[in-house]
Amino acid sequence: MTLSEQQQGFGWRRYVVGVDGSTASIEALRWAVAEAQAHGGGDVRAVLVWSVPYSGLMSEMASDPYAALDTTIIEQEARRRLASVVEAVGSTSAVEVQGELIEGQPAAVLLELSHRTDLVVVGSRGHGGFSALLLGSVSAQVVRHAHCTVVVVRPSTEPSPERSP
Repeated sequence: MTLSEQQQGFGWRRYVVGVDGSTASIEALRWAVAEAQAHGGGDVRAVLVWSVPYSGLMSEMASDPYAALDTTIIEQEARRRLASVVEAVGSTSAVEVQGELIEGQPAAVLLELSHRTDLVVVGSRGHGGFSALLLGSVSAQVVRHAHCTVVVVRPSTEPSPERSP
C-alpha cells in the first residue's frame, strides 16, 4: 500500500482512546490496538484528561486549609497513570501507542479531538462514582456528540446487568 493510498483512507486510521486508568479504559486501549493491527496499523493515541478538582475540595486536598492546591501533584499523578496504561498495553503491541496528557474536561476534550480522528474509543465507564450505570457520563456524552465513529468497550470482567423476570 502506497502512502497516497493510506492518505486516501485505504488502511490509514487515526484512533483516539480516552483512558483514565480504569479497567474499562485499559480494555478500550487494548481493543483499539487490536483493531489497528487488524487493519494494518494506524495512529493510536491514548489520551488522559486531567483537571483541577472542584474548588470546594481544595481545602481537603491542600496541606494548608487556605492554600491553593498544587496542580503539579495532580498533573504528575495523571502522567504516572497514563504511562502505566500505555506501558501495560503498548509494550506488547506491534502498533505504537502514543500517550497524551491534556488538561480539561474529559468529554469536551474527546469531542474536540473527534474532529481530527477516524475513531474514538472509550470504556463503558471510568472511575466515576456511579458503578451501577451501564454507560458513564463521559462515554454517554462522547457517543451522543462526537464528529466521528465511537466504540464503547465494556471490560470482560464487568458483571452483566441483572434482568427482572
